[in-house]
Amino acid sequence: MKRILFVCTGNTCRSPMAEALFRRLAQEAGLEVEVRSAGVSALDGMSASNHAVKVLKKKGIDHDHRSRSLQPELVEWADLILTMTMGHKQMLTAYYPQTVGKAYTLKEYVLSDRDTDALIRELDGVRAELATMEALGQKKSDDEVLRSLWKREEQLETQLQKRLGDLDVADPFGGSVEEYEQCAEELEELLKRLIDRLRGETT
Repeated sequence: MKRILFVCTGNTCRSPMAEALFRRLAQEAGLEVEVRSAGVSALDGMSASNHAVKVLKKKGIDHDHRSRSLQPELVEWADLILTMTMGHKQMLTAYYPQTVGKAYTLKEYVLSDRDTDALIRELDGVRAELATMEALGQKKSDDEVLRSLWKREEQLETQLQKRLGDLDVADPFGGSVEEYEQCAEELEELLKRLIDRLRGETT
């Protein structure tokens, strides 16, 4: 059974909506998965935003959610980690280099093709190498290597942007209920594609 973790900032808007919507879609599709969500800057135990709860209720989903921060055990638990933005993914792979190869933005994962997947893997590898070098304090002694890696990172980001467009799911935090509804609709379309991709992997 595949274990999927959705990640956003505070785990009160996008990722809990993604978790709840995906759980229902997976049940309807007969897909056996475990699904959780977390936030890179979350406070544990917070309820989902009122607008997120309202939007889910409109869709017939009661989601009794409590926020959780992204912890090493959750990272280890997940087979697949899907973030709402590229920034979340960069933070995740910097703190947890072992997530390279299983962490993607949601849009990356569901909209990519084989060539794009190769770009993503290379970009993840470059970022993991940068994070390791910086963690080891090699900023000065390896300036030329760092500059080369930074340049390659920028090139790969540009190529991905051209292929996939904006890789982020916009944050409705602080917005109107209509903005939350738009976010939920975008998530639902992406999650349907995720169901299709996961089905393809199991056949």
